[in-house]
Amino acid sequence: MNEALPDVPEVRVVGLPQLTSGFDLVERLDLPMHLKVHGPLDPLGGEQLAQLAEAINLKGRGGAGFPFHKKLRSVAESAIKRGVRPVVVVNGSEDEPACRKDTVLINRAPHLILDGALLCAEALGARTLVIGVTRESTQRSMEAALAERGLSNSRRSALRAWVQRNPVRMVTGAAASLIRSIDGGPAIPPGRKISASQTGVGGAPTLLSNAETFAQLAIAARIGPERYGNTGLYDEPGTVMLTVSGAVARPMVLEVPTGVPLRYVLQLAGAPPVPQGVLTGGYHGKWIDAATVNEAIVSRNSLDAVGGSLGAGAILPISQETCPLGESLRVAQWLAEESAGQCGPCYLGLPAAARGMEDILNGGGPAALEALKQVAKNVKRRGACSHPDGSAMFLESTIKAFTDDLAAHVLGNGCGRPVEGVLPLFEGGRAPAGLPGGGEPEETGASRQKIYVDWTLCRGHGLCADILPEVFELGADGFPTVAQAQVPRYAEAKALRAVRRCPALALRIEEDTRGQAPSRNLPVLSQGRGRRALGR
Repeated sequence: MNEALPDVPEVRVVGLPQLTSGFDLVERLDLPMHLKVHGPLDPLGGEQLAQLAEAINLKGRGGAGFPFHKKLRSVAESAIKRGVRPVVVVNGSEDEPACRKDTVLINRAPHLILDGALLCAEALGARTLVIGVTRESTQRSMEAALAERGLSNSRRSALRAWVQRNPVRMVTGAAASLIRSIDGGPAIPPGRKISASQTGVGGAPTLLSNAETFAQLAIAARIGPERYGNTGLYDEPGTVMLTVSGAVARPMVLEVPTGVPLRYVLQLAGAPPVPQGVLTGGYHGKWIDAATVNEAIVSRNSLDAVGGSLGAGAILPISQETCPLGESLRVAQWLAEESAGQCGPCYLGLPAAARGMEDILNGGGPAALEALKQVAKNVKRRGACSHPDGSAMFLESTIKAFTDDLAAHVLGNGCGRPVEGVLPLFEGGRAPAGLPGGGEPEETGASRQKIYVDWTLCRGHGLCADILPEVFELGADGFPTVAQAQVPRYAEAKALRAVRRCPALALRIEEDTRGQAPSRNLPVLSQGRGRRALGR
């Protein structure tokens, strides 16, 4: 089985280093060493900074790939229009088991990230800088870097800066989750899609991007757009940080110029000469087959063109000796466990998708395949965050990439190959336990209630789906698509309201006491028919 990646794996560079300059000298560049390696940095005006980001075609390196210059201008315009100070947030919440490039940068070159963030803060007139992290090592490194610069969260400081530590979870890395946690809430999406550029931390316009993005901006600000453009491709200049793991001899983080052949990157890490497939972009990414690997180069456009994804920069090959569907099932089960439990497409859809993949592996036949396709289709573009969308993309890509293996499982007795567990996951399929600040928020703890639909009473009024969309979705016939479901902790009050307002009295709630002592303060409602009789 593939063990979890360390926080700071081996780091290598192809060509001349930029982000990784000085890594051959010291393990961590403190402020004096950082200045020796990179030199001083002059401030830039807001429009100068936006023009620089546009000239180098800088896009967010956290996965979404949004143009940084547009985000910068949007925050500036919103702040001016509203007459408020904006906030700058560095997202270092790298919580996918296969990604370590931002963690490496924070641990080894924290001042390069701070350079970019402070450039933006000064250009925008921000008075607040927050760095979001989830690991103890990244917290220590960034807090030390702030102290080395004399930055603190003191009210008397011209710029208040601090590190926000959140639990290690896939959804923690969402921008809305980080903003919500900075404002004092749980590190989960708020359940509605908002623009941080308009309304972010404390309601103020917020410039939020991931750690590598700010580091790239700091490099470009020092050397200028022309020299920056001498590395990599014309339309995607500069370097890219990649995490290469999976079926490789040496898991590593690589800094490579854009345009490097993907097969060369795989060779450096000791991947199989002819991999069965390569997962590009991480667990919200896409598979490409061995033939496509030879065509692909490291760039966002190239990988998109061949059906892959640069995403968060994770590259994971698997060998010919392992079952690709079995490997993907392990990831699908982990993705389902990472749900914040806030909306039906994620809370119900992702476990259903994982069960569908398992049914296929267990010989469920064409019906199981069609069911999986339908579930993956249903969860897309309907969640409170991008987690169900990315998970659905991964599942659909798996079905598309491994047609021969799929046929063997759907129409025959399987592919006959073992599941080796080469795709890294956290121990036990979950995030590490015992982290400070890593406890599960009360409202996202284990569910204590189940809600049931009495089909003898239900008349398809649809009120349940309006009140409790986290659980209920109406089918084409206008009736709920589930007969029973766990109620997320945070939605217990809404579930009770749905029961009370159901015109047909077709809903009931029962306390789920499995593995826990019964609670004395939870409402336990009787059957719908009984409630009707009591009301007579």
